[in-house]
Amino acid sequence: MTIETQSDGQETTLSVRDLQVHFPINTGFLIRRQTGAVKAVDGVSFDIGPGETLGLVGESGSGKTTTGRAILQLQRPTAGSVQFRGVELTDVSAKKMRPFRSEMQIIFQDPYGSLNPRMSAGRIIGEPLTVHGLGGDKNERRDRVADLLERVGMNPAMMGRYPHEFSGGQRQRIGIARALAGEPSFIVCDEPVSALDVSIQAQILNLLSDLQAEFNLSYLFIAHDLSVVRHISDRVAVMYLGKIMETASSTELYENPMHPYTRALMSAVPIPDPALERQRERIVLAGDMPSPINPPSGCVFRTRCPIATEECAQEVPLLSDRSDRHQVACIKV
Repeated sequence: MTIETQSDGQETTLSVRDLQVHFPINTGFLIRRQTGAVKAVDGVSFDIGPGETLGLVGESGSGKTTTGRAILQLQRPTAGSVQFRGVELTDVSAKKMRPFRSEMQIIFQDPYGSLNPRMSAGRIIGEPLTVHGLGGDKNERRDRVADLLERVGMNPAMMGRYPHEFSGGQRQRIGIARALAGEPSFIVCDEPVSALDVSIQAQILNLLSDLQAEFNLSYLFIAHDLSVVRHISDRVAVMYLGKIMETASSTELYENPMHPYTRALMSAVPIPDPALERQRERIVLAGDMPSPINPPSGCVFRTRCPIATEECAQEVPLLSDRSDRHQVACIKV
């Protein structure tokens, strides 16, 4: 396979360009016809390099999970490009996607709902080995499962237990081990710690960081908790109503947020110091997120933006450079 390169000369594991996922709205009983569309993802672009983590943040309903599913071709995009190691996945048939499934994995949000309750932990983790023809014979696969359990911090003697016998954190470790079984280079982490206790969240995040360093994994880390994203991400993209509002390095975004939506999200992140918490400005957004069926004209954020003007309703802002690899989609900043 050929390897794509970014404009700065670095290799690119994943390249997404103008990704769109629109779900049709059909009416009629005998004769069905499309009367509209839910624009879940509407023109998203980004790159992820080897060993890099891109954090994708935003409110519920902003299109984060749909973006992850479309990248993996679990949901076929309406338009746009998804290139993995130079291969255009949107042109690959479902049957021919099989070789890519082992290289592109996903860790789900619900550590219980994503595991088959009728399969033991050993079978759950070993299933990708069987499906993709990895790991050799039965004994070799069993040794591989034991090794994977050890790598995620669990006792191999637990491979005979079933999901209901584990805690939430242990179930998520099993999900991580299953994702690693296919020897992937890219993993979509779909809010992998949001259903866990805070103390367990830190353990899982540290585990993901350690595994990334060991196997040079690339992550798309989807979350709504900005403090979690800051801990694990190299770069962060802020998403609102199917579009990316701002993207920058993790340090740059947290120290110098430019887009009004990013600033509002940052102001909602708790600060451990009570004195600083009382002093800082809190930005409260008015109203709710508009419907993706009928998004606002111009800038989709303008109906809730504290600095919006009439001009914002006329012009669709494009992501433009403000500094080194810091891009903002706003005509007012």
